[in-house]
Amino acid sequence: MTARTAVPRLADIQAPIRERVDGVVDEIRRIVVSDFAPVETVNEYLLKIRGKLFRPSLLLLCDNVEGEQSPQAETLAAIVELVHLATLVHDDAVDHSVLRRGMPTVNALWSHQVAIIMGDYLYTRSLMEITRLGKLEPIQVLADAANAMTVGEMRQLSSHDALDFSEADYYRLIDSKTASLMGAACELGALTGAPAHRLALKTFGRELGLAFQIADDLLDYTADSAVTGKPTGLDLREHKVTLPLIYALPRLSPGERAEVEALFAHPEPSDAMIAGVVEIVKAQGGLEYAHAQAMECAQRAGEALDGLPEGPALEALRDSIVYAIERRR
Repeated sequence: MTARTAVPRLADIQAPIRERVDGVVDEIRRIVVSDFAPVETVNEYLLKIRGKLFRPSLLLLCDNVEGEQSPQAETLAAIVELVHLATLVHDDAVDHSVLRRGMPTVNALWSHQVAIIMGDYLYTRSLMEITRLGKLEPIQVLADAANAMTVGEMRQLSSHDALDFSEADYYRLIDSKTASLMGAACELGALTGAPAHRLALKTFGRELGLAFQIADDLLDYTADSAVTGKPTGLDLREHKVTLPLIYALPRLSPGERAEVEALFAHPEPSDAMIAGVVEIVKAQGGLEYAHAQAMECAQRAGEALDGLPEGPALEALRDSIVYAIERRR
């Protein structure tokens, strides 16, 4: 990756496709519109708290790698974002989370039943729209990603002893839950605009997704709620084991191990307990290790782009690697 003096903003990455990103927002609204008031009410709320459209942006950039712009790409980008949003609504319900990006979740404002039904609604609207395009390959790509995300969530729920979660388990999980959809977004963009580079862009997306998720898990240890939109230590609060802790666990003293076990045994660990474990993980080098692993994934993502046509879209994809690793750090 090219050395930089500043971290690219998402707005910089989206610059070559700015108008098309606006078109994705319009497509999202068109796809989810409903004449049933309860559904439309939740839809409007979800559109207010939606993310920054990183995955759709990747799809549009991959579509534009060879300088062309497929008319179907914006629709596919909207579908990818809706699938992503559906998984977040379901995850929040499963985890009983009350905040998402600093805003109340659907299950907190309405109910867990409404959250599950709305997640299903977003999935089915996405399915209806992608079949309307009349092409089998995009359906296969998205179906594979959606299935992987579902299996990943079940795998996480089926883990009986969180502290036995291995590094291999962790990579299997984040490959399913995060990298699969980013890889699919980039592969869909290649299908519409750069089919000769389909494998390279899929590989780029998956490696970027791994780097993105490791960096996101690091933020749980390094950032405060004002920056991330969620409380620091939320993963620990929810008894989730991520790469920094996985690295630290075999290196702990008996006293440190007991402190970690006490946190995971407590149904509602205190801020002091969380802060103590965060400091233990830092002292054992867990943050440095996780960041180094994210950088390795980022390096592989960059290598996957070697040989693609130079231009604004490719440069923005390179910028997205830096953004994924260094955002909000």
